Amino acid sequence: MTVFLFRRLLSALAVLLALSILVYGLFYLMPGDPAELACGKRCDVSELAQVRHAMGLDRSIVAQFWTFISSLFVGHSYDTGVGTTWCSAPCLGFSFQSNEPVTQMLLDRLPVDLSLALGSAVLWLALGIGFGLFAALRPNGLRDRMTTLVAMTFSATPLFVLALLLLIVFCVWWQVLPFPTYVPLTQDPGQWFENLLLPWLAIALVTAGNYLRLTRAGVLESLGQDHIRTLRAYGYSERRVVLRHAVRGALPTLATMAAVDIGGVLAGAVFTESMFGLPGLGKLMVDSANNVDLPVVTGITLLAAFLIIAANAVADVLYAVLDPRVRLA
Repeated sequence: MTVFLFRRLLSALAVLLALSILVYGLFYLMPGDPAELACGKRCDVSELAQVRHAMGLDRSIVAQFWTFISSLFVGHSYDTGVGTTWCSAPCLGFSFQSNEPVTQMLLDRLPVDLSLALGSAVLWLALGIGFGLFAALRPNGLRDRMTTLVAMTFSATPLFVLALLLLIVFCVWWQVLPFPTYVPLTQDPGQWFENLLLPWLAIALVTAGNYLRLTRAGVLESLGQDHIRTLRAYGYSERRVVLRHAVRGALPTLATMAAVDIGGVLAGAVFTESMFGLPGLGKLMVDSANNVDLPVVTGITLLAAFLIIAANAVADVLYAVLDPRVRLA
């Protein structure tokens, strides 16, 4: 297991390094002036020169990239024109438009995505696994067909359409929930839950269909195996056979898929945050792209890549824990 973990860690680090080179080349070496994109339209010639120097763009490409990479580990200081600002490691750059380190901007918004990812994951796992079992226990029957049909309908519905429908039904017609505004968990747990319920539901309804199909397929495959027939012959109850043995066959795939999906939501649920007005990474990405705030766009891209790579590494580890045969691959 230790060798397996070490291999996966080296693989993740190699992918991160390659991605950092790609992101740097894409944002800083393409035609155009990165300093102008970072500073925005308000900058004059003297301010552009100052920003260009602060970003290290007046040095060689190798020196620029070394500063870009080393800032992630040791931090970096930026001359803002009115003083020097220290960006602590991991430093993802400095937003001259917002006049604050990018890392701090991302940390301020990351709790929103954490809340979205964890809450919606609980819902989509409960719905997907629960209704997947419900359908698998009566395969090809009416409830199996109806459950699968409803789940696939939600999965095929665009997230922004479903979010709009939920807002209209729960906030306008029935008026049982307020229009979502993010409230930190530490400030008011009740308001935090109430305001995130619709975003959780929107993500869960779109995502749960995949877990339903995987659960149904895994349980049906397990129920047809010899050891299940043996357990039934020994008099084990159907409930115990299904919950303790048949579901186990679907767990590796479900766990790895959940890790990847959670990583995707953490990287920025753009449609969800835009539709519900949540100040997370996705909305920050859209706003920064509209304002052409290059350091923020670069920082979010790197953070999103790190979260997705970390989620895939966790998925590999979970699969290895649940299925020891993978460790030998």
